[in-house]
Amino acid sequence: MQVLTAQELHNLAMNIVGKKLVKMGYEFQAINSQLKRHPQYVLFKKGEPTIFVLVKASNNIQNPTEYDVVWMETFKNHAKKQNAKVWFAGVGIANAESVESPVFKDQPYYVAFDDFVKIL
Repeated sequence: MQVLTAQELHNLAMNIVGKKLVKMGYEFQAINSQLKRHPQYVLFKKGEPTIFVLVKASNNIQNPTEYDVVWMETFKNHAKKQNAKVWFAGVGIANAESVESPVFKDQPYYVAFDDFVKIL
């Protein structure tokens, strides 16, 4: 069995978040799925401000919405200059048989993602 890499877990989280954004009626102005490159999504919806969405995959399915507060302050300042809102999407992904085990390719997994944390 092959363990998913950090980039593959990130891509899985991106797909989960992207599907929810489409259901919410947003259009994508830009998408960046590279790890540690932010924002992952720049959203457009007529009559609303631009929204930057930060996606983070985590193996923490109890509390996937934790983020680095110091780093977030820096990003919020960047968003303010762009007159944009900031949403954080923490996506917990864990092995379905044991949360202690890594997530394997083509094996069942749990997803913990309910909604966006609206930062700004």
